[in-house]
Amino acid sequence: MFKALVLEQEDKKTLATIRQVATSELPEGDVLIDVDYSSLNYKDGLAITGKGRIVRQFPMVPGVDLAGTVAESSDDRYHVGDKVVLTGWGVGEGHWGGMAEKARLNADWLVPLPTNLDGKQAMMVGTAGLTAMLCVQAIVDANVKPEDGEILVTGASGGVGSVAVTLLAQLGYKVAAVTGRAETNGPLLKQLGATTIIERSVFEEPARALDKQLWAGAIDTVGSKVLAKVLSQISYNGAVAICGLAGGFDLPTTVMPFILRNIRLQGVDSVMCPFEKRQQAWQRLTELLPTSYFEQACREVTLEQVAECAEAITNGQITGRVVIKL
Repeated sequence: MFKALVLEQEDKKTLATIRQVATSELPEGDVLIDVDYSSLNYKDGLAITGKGRIVRQFPMVPGVDLAGTVAESSDDRYHVGDKVVLTGWGVGEGHWGGMAEKARLNADWLVPLPTNLDGKQAMMVGTAGLTAMLCVQAIVDANVKPEDGEILVTGASGGVGSVAVTLLAQLGYKVAAVTGRAETNGPLLKQLGATTIIERSVFEEPARALDKQLWAGAIDTVGSKVLAKVLSQISYNGAVAICGLAGGFDLPTTVMPFILRNIRLQGVDSVMCPFEKRQQAWQRLTELLPTSYFEQACREVTLEQVAECAEAITNGQITGRVVIKL
């Protein structure tokens, strides 16, 4: 038996309870893991509170990220005692996730924990950090160089955005950070490496088909009219990596920036990202993230505190990462 946070549905309401679970109740998988740490993402918050249609079947153990130690394995790639990390693959939505002392998972979903990271640090990076690295890599792969000009990051104070700012600065890019709370978040974003802070309202105005060329590239986590405005301002031969739709999934723009300025729009997904690319991204994260990143605001909580934190994160009341010690 082991302790888990279990979500169940009753009269169309999501109920989150902590209870003892038998190992035999775990879903099928190749690898049994003793979970050391999980984390609380916004998606987890929506699942636990029932504010979003995240969970595809009940009962469900939430937790889209986890780091732990292999306890049993029927796959030759992993052995007892190996340290592993998991992000994505629908875990915590359609397959029991990380907010439990044990998890049974498909070996294909796992990545060996990089040797210079521990489990807590891995969860301070988590899905947000992995997605940010993939976005930054998309800019690099598009041959956009630091000397070409500033890179714009929207939603810069969020999980993906803040890591993207950090990574770009470490690679020598000048970064313009867009945030809805410039006055309060500006100093932190400057500390992470941003050279310019821009209030989000500037990008919520209707976009012209083509605007002044301001940015060599961009990483967008917002979508909709913000992305349309960004695209109109990308310089010739620039690139935009997109990974979010916080502002909506529509895109009110034209083909003109793509045709007349030869720009690239690259979608980025971390959920189904293949193993080799995922492993390379984790390795680059360990090489690029400075020690100061792991000294940022991070709240370590127990399983008993998760429900309260889930309510807070969905209300925009959480600063920094929430790491769950199992």
